[in-house]
Amino acid sequence: MGRDPGPPPLTGTHRPALLVVLLLLGTAYATGWWRLARRARRRVSWWRPALTLVGLGSLALALVSPLDAHAHRRFAAHMVQHMLLVAVAAPALLLADPFAALLWTLPARARIRAGRLLVRGAPVRRLWQALTRMPVAWIAHAGVLWAWHLPWPYESALGDRLLHDLEHLVFFGSAILFWWPVVSPAPHFGRPVHPALRVVYLVTGALQGAALGLLLAASPVVLYPTYAAPREPGTLSPLEDQALGGVVMWAVGGAVDMLAVILLLYQVFTSDAAR
Repeated sequence: MGRDPGPPPLTGTHRPALLVVLLLLGTAYATGWWRLARRARRRVSWWRPALTLVGLGSLALALVSPLDAHAHRRFAAHMVQHMLLVAVAAPALLLADPFAALLWTLPARARIRAGRLLVRGAPVRRLWQALTRMPVAWIAHAGVLWAWHLPWPYESALGDRLLHDLEHLVFFGSAILFWWPVVSPAPHFGRPVHPALRVVYLVTGALQGAALGLLLAASPVVLYPTYAAPREPGTLSPLEDQALGGVVMWAVGGAVDMLAVILLLYQVFTSDAAR
């Protein structure tokens, strides 16, 4: 029989602190975007702030809302939480292209110092270039996804609040790396990858995510003891809950990846038609 630790307290000091961080990031982006819009010679696209709102809202829904507590009782809720971090928040924030806006929230001297970290030959620039290369980003993201869903690390994270927060941070960070060569936001360190290569990259990424989701959905046993605790009558059994969580991972992750593939294929065909 599995254990049921119950939901973590929602009144801990780290939850309001996280909400404050998200609000500060949103305020900083809005301030920088407003400053850039005032200086721009042409109208700045409105959809970038909208995507920032989607990204930060997804982070808040995943980490600050009651979903965070519910994820300790239901595996499917936990998978929804992970998909919000990996398949919604990360690509939305990169599509918002936030670097320039956040940079313009800083004083002039701080902007200059931040810019020096990204000049050619700077260690930070070389490190980020290495991490966001397609093979490195793909392997890092897939490794994080599979490693954290092994029973021992998964159960360890459920039993420790700080480790659980670290798990979410690693998921989100690996998703940023994975989506970076696809979206290619600023700062740009070279020529963007050809859309056809990005399609292959996304399809193979979707396949490995779907494989994990289908493995979870088809498992004949409950893999995580925490979710094996007896359930109330009329609710999903532990095995049904695990199967639903696997379907969430496969369906949501695959749908977002395929939407990105469709947009990239459109870009390929329109560029070929133009030539």
